[in-house]
Amino acid sequence: MPRVAVVDMGSNSTRLLVADVDDGAIHELTRATRITRLAQGVDATGRLADEAVERVLGALGDYRAEIDRLGAEQVTAVATSAVRDAANGDEFLGLLRERFGFEAQILSGDEEARLTFLGATAARPPRSEPTLVLDIGGGSTEFVVGVPGKPPTFHGSTQAGAVRQTERHVTGDPPPREDLKALADEVSAIIADVVPEDVRRSTASGIAVAGTATSVAAIDQELDPYDPERVHGYVLQLAACERALAMLAALPEGERREVTGLHPDRAPTIVAGVVILIEAMRAFGLEAMETSEADILHGAALSSISSQYGRKF
Repeated sequence: MPRVAVVDMGSNSTRLLVADVDDGAIHELTRATRITRLAQGVDATGRLADEAVERVLGALGDYRAEIDRLGAEQVTAVATSAVRDAANGDEFLGLLRERFGFEAQILSGDEEARLTFLGATAARPPRSEPTLVLDIGGGSTEFVVGVPGKPPTFHGSTQAGAVRQTERHVTGDPPPREDLKALADEVSAIIADVVPEDVRRSTASGIAVAGTATSVAAIDQELDPYDPERVHGYVLQLAACERALAMLAALPEGERREVTGLHPDRAPTIVAGVVILIEAMRAFGLEAMETSEADILHGAALSSISSQYGRKF
């Protein structure tokens, strides 16, 4: 079984997956997440902030050591919205090459969507009806629709993200009601503008990946410690998301850090993330979505094996 490593430098978190890939099945050896908020200030300044870059570099130093320890034969490094949008993105990629030997690729919105859909659906049985894969990031949210087992038929990348919308709208701690309304109104308008109504109406089910959705699933189950096996496949009801938002938005950040099921470092941006999740479910008419631990990391791992060995997944 080929052993691969994937490093994902997202807008809110920097993540690592090292896995063996066997005929399309992912066997995880290790997985790690650091909340690094690479998108900090990008919406306002158009540049990656020095302190955000340093947080990512600190995480990558540890990840490089773990990759070497486990002997991964192939390393794939990807960057998404924050680096796409930043004027100094190429300079950042040069640092990664120089310090860690990572030849990182800035994913286009289409490629990010393809890999996310592949990762979220590869282990699922084929379905005949369209499924939404929702990926709420720090700087953008991806809406990918398709039938599992086939390439997606629709992808929309929106400028709605947990970090971006927090910086745009949240003015108090806890956030005032008018901030939440302005945030929800903006997100609702963004979704309506990017995702055609016929796509939304035709979607029969949904899979939510990434930290916002998995955090809400953990909060709903009061998981302490976090248990990925209980989060993966959990059916997250819209009503549960609305309850979580009401609870989280009523707390100052210091108290949100103590909420069972929520990683403390997600406390600054989780409210905006849950608003995006709720508005997405409402827009697609979904009363529930299934949460998934399999996401772009798994898609990138499968894609790297496909490229190297000519396999199709």
